[in-house]
Amino acid sequence: MTSTGEPLLPRVVWLVLFDGFEELDLFGPVEVFGLSPKRFRLRFIAQSAGIVTAAHGAKVLADCGRDDAPPPDIVLVPGGAGSRVLAHDESFLNWLGGWASEAPVVASVCTGSALLAAAGLLDGYRATSNSRAFGWATGFGPKTQWAPGARWVADGNRWTSAGVSAGIDMTLALAAALCGPATAEEIASRMEYDWAAR
Repeated sequence: MTSTGEPLLPRVVWLVLFDGFEELDLFGPVEVFGLSPKRFRLRFIAQSAGIVTAAHGAKVLADCGRDDAPPPDIVLVPGGAGSRVLAHDESFLNWLGGWASEAPVVASVCTGSALLAAAGLLDGYRATSNSRAFGWATGFGPKTQWAPGARWVADGNRWTSAGVSAGIDMTLALAAALCGPATAEEIASRMEYDWAAR
């Protein structure tokens, strides 16, 4: 933090990996953050450092394991088939709930919001999730105020999006909130992306 209380740049984005995560849930936000390297630095975290296999077979290297993780700045949790298992994994949920609870920004894409809710990180917050898995996701976090039909929801420092490509729209909005609309517009232009829900 600076002397004025502002976070130092670049902001560190911690991307939570697990076997079976949905590729675009992760790589959409990675593209947004990655196109502004002076403002954002990416870190990939999993149960342990090493290779993690995504839903469609992509292999991603986690450069940090949970036991070695420092206090986070921005946390982003993707969804995917693997979230169905993790939503019942008490060890993972206890770790996520403790580690991310003091982060300045906590975000999710798709059914990643079910993991945030199950970890208690969405208690008292409005949130959304993948419309095709909404009934399942909303079974977690009884204190979460679920918003059906929303493409993305920002409530305080909690950011959640609907399925897959909606994560790009949410991440652009998050970049706008953190760095100003001009930065987000520049990133969207470089991606040749038609940014929805501005």
